[in-house]
Amino acid sequence: MRHACTAEVVIERPPEAVWAVVADVTRVGEWSGECRGCAWEQGASSPVAGARFRGRNRRGGLRWTRRNEVVVADAPHELVWRTVPSGPYPDSVEWRLTLAAEGAATRVTESYRIVHIPRLMEWAISACFPPHRDRTGDLERDLTRLRDLVHAEVAATTAAPEGRG
Repeated sequence: MRHACTAEVVIERPPEAVWAVVADVTRVGEWSGECRGCAWEQGASSPVAGARFRGRNRRGGLRWTRRNEVVVADAPHELVWRTVPSGPYPDSVEWRLTLAAEGAATRVTESYRIVHIPRLMEWAISACFPPHRDRTGDLERDLTRLRDLVHAEVAATTAAPEGRG
């Protein structure tokens, strides 16, 4: 099982436009293939270090939720969070999104890194949940959906009003 993987995409929008989407964790379900949505917890409403949110996930017939904690929120450059070990999930995974301006575009890099996983849990996931053996393809598809979402959102807000004349 790969303990780290990375993917990147160039989005033809400035970092601030991309940040507006990725920093709102309640929107992760719009561009993630596995996460169906997130909700802030404990009074949090934006990404700041220490803020927590719960993610609802689904893959095939499996469903689960995870509590997450923001580790870094450096607008509009980097957002990092990790899953918090608890209950039946003693592992911890770090997710990192970095945004780098490239002219009028933004290079977005998403990475996944297992911080801690008990050996038995790693074996069970590897044996019973093959898609999690290597998350690189998932990250690539997530970033493609993110790119399409940001492009569509910016296009919708800059479209000329119709019916005037």
